[in-house]
Amino acid sequence: MATAAWSPLPGLPPLTPAVLAEILDRGQAFRWNPDPAAGPGVFTGCWGRHAVHVRLGAAGQPEWSPAGTATGLADLAAYFATGTDFAAATDCLPWRSDPHLARCVAAFPGLRLLRQPFGETLLAFLCSATKQIVQIKQMLELLATRLGRPLFPGGPHALPDWTTLATVPEAELRRCLLGFRARHVAGTARFLAERPGWLEETEALPYPAAHARLLELPGVGAKVADCVLLFGAGRLEAFPVDTWILQALTRHYGLDGWAPAQVAHFGRAHFGPHAGLAQQFLFAWERGQRRPLSPVVPAGSAPPRNPRARR
Repeated sequence: MATAAWSPLPGLPPLTPAVLAEILDRGQAFRWNPDPAAGPGVFTGCWGRHAVHVRLGAAGQPEWSPAGTATGLADLAAYFATGTDFAAATDCLPWRSDPHLARCVAAFPGLRLLRQPFGETLLAFLCSATKQIVQIKQMLELLATRLGRPLFPGGPHALPDWTTLATVPEAELRRCLLGFRARHVAGTARFLAERPGWLEETEALPYPAAHARLLELPGVGAKVADCVLLFGAGRLEAFPVDTWILQALTRHYGLDGWAPAQVAHFGRAHFGPHAGLAQQFLFAWERGQRRPLSPVVPAGSAPPRNPRARR
């Protein structure tokens, strides 16, 4: 699909290719993908009723182009959380006294958190249990294609909302490769159908109360609740603890043998009110050390001649 004219993505600083990939395609959101057909270094992504292309232009400045939907600057600003000063939040982290955090921050300059639709974020992370990013993407794509509405003729589909999911048999969810997660999605959909407005009320609550409410949902544990609040409600004090964070804090902070709940408490205490942003820096560093990031080609650059050599 040919892209429309490119425009600067307002409110975002210049980024490196690795940081752009980390924001869009490394575990915050699961409906972004590299799109070579749209041009070198282009990502195409969907959320809500929106679909856009994003790339890096001159000097690393993020640019965007609509992908068939009526997406405007206000929609982009909300999704990319441009109302949050992530540079100031990063500066408030204890990197001056924490050498490992300082190294992570230096490796991913400009890293930020997306502000995704709350209900979609809940669905995505309910599908995330014991799965890798590529598998979560596959499940969400099947849910969208089979149960969602097309965003525009011939285009991608939106994810089904929770009202729709409440009418879907668990067997149909399993056909979308959800496995045991189908039970959790079906149970959550029924829970929400019986409590209109529950999600909106939860999103508006302070972090402790919102976290406690999310734990009432089938299949939602502390990590999933923290992911939903961090990436879907902008609660920067949330500190999700997964395998990567357990490894990072064991290796670099001496927390060998600590339970996830203890690690989460340490994270919020040590990193402060923006602990979730620190978590994202630690997560990016840890995954990057274990598996080198695939290259992202800025607009106007030639693709590498031998991509396999970078892996």
